[in-house]
Amino acid sequence: MAINRNNHAFKGHRTLLGTKYVTYGELELPLRYDLFALSKNGFDWGHTGLSAQQLAFSMLYQLTNEEFAKNYAPLFTSEIVAKFNNRDWVISGFDVLKWINKNTQQAEPEKKVQEVKDAFKKSAKKPKLKSNVVKEVCDELQITQKQLANILEIPEGTVSSWAVKNEIPRLGKKAIEFYTQSRKNQKIVDSYKSFVKLLDIS
Repeated sequence: MAINRNNHAFKGHRTLLGTKYVTYGELELPLRYDLFALSKNGFDWGHTGLSAQQLAFSMLYQLTNEEFAKNYAPLFTSEIVAKFNNRDWVISGFDVLKWINKNTQQAEPEKKVQEVKDAFKKSAKKPKLKSNVVKEVCDELQITQKQLANILEIPEGTVSSWAVKNEIPRLGKKAIEFYTQSRKNQKIVDSYKSFVKLLDIS
């Protein structure tokens, strides 16, 4: 059933501000809303929600067909996608193919898939707590809201307002991303200086 694409890898990346990217073979993985329009918010991972199932379908569809991807998306979500807990993850096409082969060889795969679907229906009514984007940014950078305000050179009340609304305006996001990249660049420069210093000592 599965075609030989095991040389490629699926890669996921979530930016500091929550934007998510998924690629396959270095190309963006299609959402395939034309075949499986389950999530309105694109892909996600680390849980078994609709956006995670959307990712599971698209990954399986890359290696199998529409029917298989639809039937096994809940199970693949539960066993694989829900365990992608990091901002960045990679899984090879070969490993996905192994999962596919393992589950198609089971005696009663349809029963197992249905059990997972039923479990998803029971948990679907539970509201998912939305994390606070300002708190996540501060935690990631290991700074306080006051320090964030000082870095961006804006009033502390503005950052507090973002936290209350749980939303950062576009220019604010750009400023934070610029600061984050500058900090990464500074670390690279510092590492280089340390390396040169070691060479001088030796």
